[in-house]
Amino acid sequence: MAKIILTTDVDHLGGPGDIVEVKDGYARNYLLPRGYAIPSSKGAEKNVRTIRRAQEARRIRDLDHAKELKTQLEGLGHIAVGAKASPGAKKLFGSVTTADIVGAIKAAGGPLLDKRVIHVDGHIKTVGKHAVTARLHPDVKADVKLDVQPK
Repeated sequence: MAKIILTTDVDHLGGPGDIVEVKDGYARNYLLPRGYAIPSSKGAEKNVRTIRRAQEARRIRDLDHAKELKTQLEGLGHIAVGAKASPGAKKLFGSVTTADIVGAIKAAGGPLLDKRVIHVDGHIKTVGKHAVTARLHPDVKADVKLDVQPK
């Protein structure tokens, strides 16, 4: 059995900062390579508070907090997202990721969100205006308008 510290929420196992024991193969082949956990040591256990504080900053506390974030997001209007595009064409090299969207929201003066909150229908692979959804709470969804521009 391997003793590890979780860095993100893992279904049926725990949340960030939890110290758990799992089978060696599960830790070695799944949790550690994906960055979901770090090996437990005395130094790492001291960093548990830092991990929990970072996750707490991104977590949505309750329904009222989710509604407040929704008004902030919808008040931003169109959020500019820069992406590499072919010259003269509207196609992107690659696609716009949820991490790119979260970074653009933060740069536009919006709240710091977890990238797992953002849901994109399909892939954003063209320059122009797009809409994505931020699921802030089971009862609260915010529509975010993106303006994808070539870099």
